[in-house]
Amino acid sequence: MRNDIGTIITNERIAAGTYEMVLQMPQNQEVRQAFGQVRPGQFINLKLEGHYLRRPISICDWDEETQVLSIIYKVVGTGTETMSRMSHGEALDLLWPLGNGYDLSETGTGFHPLLIGGGAGVPPMFGLCRRLIREGAVSPTVILGFRRAEDAFYRDRFEELGARLILMTEDGSMGSKGFVTDAMKALEKEEGREYCDGFFACGPEAMLRAVDQAAPEGIPGYMSFEERMGCGFGACMGCSCKTRYGNKRICKDGPVLERREIIW
Repeated sequence: MRNDIGTIITNERIAAGTYEMVLQMPQNQEVRQAFGQVRPGQFINLKLEGHYLRRPISICDWDEETQVLSIIYKVVGTGTETMSRMSHGEALDLLWPLGNGYDLSETGTGFHPLLIGGGAGVPPMFGLCRRLIREGAVSPTVILGFRRAEDAFYRDRFEELGARLILMTEDGSMGSKGFVTDAMKALEKEEGREYCDGFFACGPEAMLRAVDQAAPEGIPGYMSFEERMGCGFGACMGCSCKTRYGNKRICKDGPVLERREIIW
């Protein structure tokens, strides 16, 4: 974990109430080494003036060479509303990279992954998709779920990576009507239960539970959980949850947990 000051390059609205913030991190050897250790699914913890607790935000993407990282956040309270009013050149104090990210040790050439993101759970899927492709994964299938067309973002960005994209909206205003699990069921019907070698998901807990039930039995799965955090690095124990292997802290041992250890 590092404590650095990032400088805002851009902070732009990309969907209804949703913003993309790009941060330039200090350009030195220590920060470069930290970039090399970032894993998809990890997060940063932002300090905002006038707010006591830091705000945990998933890392969307990062570039080791330019030492730039991007986050995507939705305005849901006073903290994120404050963030939405920040502009180019302003500085942010952040702890990073935090948490346990997605395990890519069993992926590689020929691996066929399924990525599932719902709403605010979409951002970490982008950095993950980029790294899976770099490791030799076979055209990742990406299912993105939103409530309506106005909420959708990054559709073009995933397609530019070469991913097979399936877009779902609850009201049918963009893509196909339904939930991400409807897309999973359609894939299984069309291609059989071997339509993927493993899945990675991020979104509301109800969605993650449904994804686990819809995914083929026996394949590995990794799910990122959303939880209120006090410290963000495992000291306060405020985000503990029970697993098959004992209590774990979402901020430290998660937010990514393995399918086999989750107790619903």
